Amino acid sequence: MTPEPHPMNQDVAPPALAEPHAGNALPPPPGLRVLCVDDNQDAADSLGALLSMVGCQTVVSHDAMSALAQVELFRPQACVLDITMPGMDGCELARRLRAGPGGEEMLLIALTALSDHNSLERMADSGFDLYFAKPVPPRDLYVVLNDFADRGRTA
Repeated sequence: MTPEPHPMNQDVAPPALAEPHAGNALPPPPGLRVLCVDDNQDAADSLGALLSMVGCQTVVSHDAMSALAQVELFRPQACVLDITMPGMDGCELARRLRAGPGGEEMLLIALTALSDHNSLERMADSGFDLYFAKPVPPRDLYVVLNDFADRGRTA
């Protein structure tokens, strides 16, 4: 059984994606700009390489400050962010991305080992659209990125 991504703020419908279309496991459309941020360099580099191999434009950062420095130039459409990072964590990074230019249109995905209620609330309050527990099966990420490319963020 393939795990489903978890929409944020399950008590209140967030301004985010609805459930992804079942069975849509094609790679994301070529050219989709995705920012991957994780302090685990192997994890970030692997995810960036995987998404690049299927045609996404990717930028990989290993900390939040370097990610913020890349955003203005790269203008990501989607961001996959680790939560637990030294210095600025993924939740603060998500808040800053949401508040910046184009932030309301971005798809923000938390990729984390955290799944307790307090962590999920914190991620939702930070502006994430959904989260995946690590490790995310590439197929599941493709479904979400394809759905986002087709529909954008829903109100």
